[in-house]
Amino acid sequence: MAKALGVGGIFFKAKDPQELLAWYQKWLGLPDESDGCSMFSPASMPEGACTVFSPFPSDTDYFARQAQDRVGYNDEQHFMISFVVDDLTLVLEQVESGGATVLGSKRDTYGSFGWFIDPEGNKVELWEPAK
Repeated sequence: MAKALGVGGIFFKAKDPQELLAWYQKWLGLPDESDGCSMFSPASMPEGACTVFSPFPSDTDYFARQAQDRVGYNDEQHFMISFVVDDLTLVLEQVESGGATVLGSKRDTYGSFGWFIDPEGNKVELWEPAK
């Protein structure tokens, strides 16, 4: 069975992304090593994988659902979780078997990405890092 190996990122809208990031860096000690986000590289994650903390502009459409006809979709989703997975194709098949709606086709950038809508209408991202 394919499984999630960690959190690939937490992405959300913010009125002032840079100011909010600076607050988290100051008050929670998030690393200040990249422009626009904080990155963590836990030893348990696959080589090349990391967790990204990155406020997005409040008008982003990156979290938008692609299948607008399903009941319960919320166009105002403010967060999206991205899980690091070991087999993107298999995980997408598994979540679909569990009732999730798989969105579009996979995208290959820094590895492979895929998306689905969970049973509560949340858009979720999956990332299989490049080998």
